[in-house]
Amino acid sequence: MADPLPLFPTAVIGSMPRPQYVKDLLAAGTQHGQEINPALKQRTDDAVRFVVGLQEQAGVDIVSDGEWRRETYVDIIAEVLHGFSWIDRELFGYHQVVTQRVSMNRPGVAADEARFLRQCTDRHIKVALPSPYLIGQRMWEPDHSRDAYPTREAFCEALVPILREELLAIREAGVNMIQLDEPHLCVLVDPDIRAQFDDPEAEMRRAVDWINEIVDGVEGVTLAVHLCRRNWARRGWGAAGGYEAILEHLKRLRVEQLMMEFSIPVAGDVAVLTELADDMQVGLGCVDVRFPEIDSAEQIVERVDKALQYVAAERLTLTPDCGFSPSKDHGIPLDESFQKLQRLSEAAVLLRQRK
Repeated sequence: MADPLPLFPTAVIGSMPRPQYVKDLLAAGTQHGQEINPALKQRTDDAVRFVVGLQEQAGVDIVSDGEWRRETYVDIIAEVLHGFSWIDRELFGYHQVVTQRVSMNRPGVAADEARFLRQCTDRHIKVALPSPYLIGQRMWEPDHSRDAYPTREAFCEALVPILREELLAIREAGVNMIQLDEPHLCVLVDPDIRAQFDDPEAEMRRAVDWINEIVDGVEGVTLAVHLCRRNWARRGWGAAGGYEAILEHLKRLRVEQLMMEFSIPVAGDVAVLTELADDMQVGLGCVDVRFPEIDSAEQIVERVDKALQYVAAERLTLTPDCGFSPSKDHGIPLDESFQKLQRLSEAAVLLRQRK
């Protein structure tokens, strides 16, 4: 069992930049239907051990496997299920979308990853799953998907019981935290994006309802939701606005922690944290993941101090704003991410020394 977390624990959101070696392993592996061989599996396992050790060396308290077994943080659903095809899509490039009614392929893939991660470290571990709404926005394309599922909503609803079973299997693997990624709820903070929907409030209600169905009654593991305004690497973010526009929906989420970005200038006022329930834990995004500048520990402490005006120290976990590499092609240098995690851990030490 991992030791109890200290005050101001540090955590990654999930993904770490994939060096070319890992990209080559992914290209040679199961992502495009190839049979994985034992030698390839051994190399992939060794790569995961490396990225876990990297996080430990940086001082991170809650580590992931860097999502180094995934091309993107969404596509794992296409390993769990049959029914997806690769297409060219303008926004996301060569991308998987649902083209047939889904059926089980490899249930428990993420749980298998979690069991290996548990063997690699004595620290707290987390595993992320994409939310139904996120998968629906990314992997239901009208021209290709309508014959399988007439609406995006029908596709998302079909995913709910499947993702719940995946979540339960991950819990049994001995993880400390399971995080549901939900950036497409968060981008609705932006009025321009809300204007693209006939009923944005209904979109937000459905996104929250589907998550609540997945986590209903689940105990024995910390449940979190990650919120961000899209991470487009050096191109920045894909939405702008404070959390107030989605706040009433966030309050309905039946999870214990919200992972929220605050280091970017478009994230709004950290005072919004006063609107959350007193028992809601906050993953405070206080390190930028998009641009090359590396903040000092003191600069990170200043960000945390602003949040401490509105939320108790015991409720805070210190994190980057987002995963460093939501897809394999984000192009953020691994050493840059390592240094940012080091500064994050140094900031946590400074904050603990004041208590």
